[in-house]
Amino acid sequence: MTDTAPETAPEAATETASRAARILSRPTSINGLTVPNRIAMAPMTRMFSPGGVPGEDVQSYYARRAAAGVGLIVTEGTYVGHESAGQSDSVPRFHGEEQLAGWAKVAEAVHAAGGTIVPQLWHIGMVRQAGEPPFPDAPAVGPSGLRLDGTEGTGKAMTRQDLDDVIAAFAEAAAAAERIGFDGVELHGAHGYLIDQFLWAGTNRRTDAYGGDLVARTRFAAEIVAAVRAAVSPEFPVIFRYSQWKQDVYKARLAETPEELEALLTPLAAAGVDAFHASTRRYWLPEFEGSDLNLAGWTKKLTGKAAITVGSVGLDGDFLKAFAGEGAVTRGIDDLLDRLEAEEFDFVAVGRALLQDPQWAAKVLSGRFDELAPYDAASLKTLS
Repeated sequence: MTDTAPETAPEAATETASRAARILSRPTSINGLTVPNRIAMAPMTRMFSPGGVPGEDVQSYYARRAAAGVGLIVTEGTYVGHESAGQSDSVPRFHGEEQLAGWAKVAEAVHAAGGTIVPQLWHIGMVRQAGEPPFPDAPAVGPSGLRLDGTEGTGKAMTRQDLDDVIAAFAEAAAAAERIGFDGVELHGAHGYLIDQFLWAGTNRRTDAYGGDLVARTRFAAEIVAAVRAAVSPEFPVIFRYSQWKQDVYKARLAETPEELEALLTPLAAAGVDAFHASTRRYWLPEFEGSDLNLAGWTKKLTGKAAITVGSVGLDGDFLKAFAGEGAVTRGIDDLLDRLEAEEFDFVAVGRALLQDPQWAAKVLSGRFDELAPYDAASLKTLS
């Protein structure tokens, strides 16, 4: 009997590289959109669009990553056409003739590079305070006029007219996205921004039909989804991004159990969501006791919809340590591949690693792990 020699480190690395290329390169679809592989680019605010207009540098920024193999690009958050939607004149807007003309060129450039692209539509709500640009006379708005820490802000609780205006703004932006050539839209319902402020009991203290129990708190989000769904073609994908955690409130939770999560997601799926983008700080952590499924895994299991996982993919450390420069906890790619192969989720969104290295997808898909540029937060201001 001949003993089998133990697998050497180079052989193991070669096998992992081959497996990554095979699993990540499989095409799949979201509603009527075929995506060439399982790698998505996570939305990351850049503030490089003066006057809210994305220019040639924004075109090349996204096109470079599409050309390097990113299958689905989710743009940075873009403000919908509501006076209180945002607070920076350097963040792109998804309304206005000049702004939409700029975005049309971005979509064209990404398509020419072989990728697909959806804009992330955004209203920041009570994260913005009254008197800040680009709309200094517009009040900040939210479900109950509360900041994320639960204190009263300088804004106001939204009236029925405010709700209708914001819903219409999201629908108009989605229709514009389809009209100018985008492949779908993502609605930003995460991280403590406006839609999430309605979903979370910490900021939603309303006593009308838009507040109260978890299902009631989903009503505003579901009405936005339904309006968007009605404004675009039936085959045009609608993605909804959500999270348990909020800005500076990392222990916040919308759902403590799978049953509560199902109550949250079911109205959104019924309203017309085609895929959920489940934002976590560390994708490998189980969401609930008794199961290894992460948030994206539970989302797909409960809704049957496509799911995108995200959270420190491609980094050496977790979300906080990556920014703080503290000691790293390395997370290999094998666990990610196991979950993707088991169809726990459908896409893997990569954020800061793709910001650091535009060729990240190409290197991973071709097994060139040794060429990946290490993440360095200090250098990001110079990257494009």
